[in-house]
Amino acid sequence: MLKAKVQAEALKNVIDTTSILVDEVKFRINPDGIYLTAVDPAHVGMIDLKLKKEAFEEYEASELELGIDLDKIKGILSLAAPKDIVSLTYEEGEKRLTVQINNLTRKISLLDTTGMTDSKIPSLELPAKIIVNTNELSKGIKASEAISDHIIISADTENFELVAEGDTDIVNLKLTKDALSLLECKETVKSLFSLDYFSDMIKVVKNENIVLYLGTDYPIKMEFDIAEGNGRAIYLLAPRIESE
Repeated sequence: MLKAKVQAEALKNVIDTTSILVDEVKFRINPDGIYLTAVDPAHVGMIDLKLKKEAFEEYEASELELGIDLDKIKGILSLAAPKDIVSLTYEEGEKRLTVQINNLTRKISLLDTTGMTDSKIPSLELPAKIIVNTNELSKGIKASEAISDHIIISADTENFELVAEGDTDIVNLKLTKDALSLLECKETVKSLFSLDYFSDMIKVVKNENIVLYLGTDYPIKMEFDIAEGNGRAIYLLAPRIESE
């Protein structure tokens, strides 16, 4: 059973954050909130997300799993203003999730969750932790997109850098320790990533800052709050290993 009411803005944040990687997802629902983990079809990006019950105007739920086509949710949310209240209703055994916004109701057919794997965020001990301004990061990404499809992300004891190398041009965003909210790094670390994936992940972040964990030739881990601190999202992005 699920009976919940939430602002459209908060729910849209969840859907946008997830849909850059997958079109379909399994929501794990319990009395404390809504959870999901998913890996994109290419196994390059992963998301782990939780939306706590405190994010909702009203929330009552039992333990259940719902398979959702994210495009269908996005379709009805596109008709809502940010502060509109979205009602979500599901009774055990039903084949549809009822979504209501003001006078508009859509009953969304559920997907079979049998084939949806339960992914789990791997435990990674990454040596560098950086808290960086999202707007600064976006500038480096935008400049890099003009010349390359991949990006080198690195850090040392004093600096955090993004570097993109094209056939003729190079873009570099270098932020010193003083320009960062946090830089904890005892050794030089560097990894190469797909710029498309990294760009999509950063674009959905609404916060001023994002927390990055980085190693050498390891996935980058990105953490940020959603729903005004009543939820948390984690991305993992696999590195591109350069052949010798």
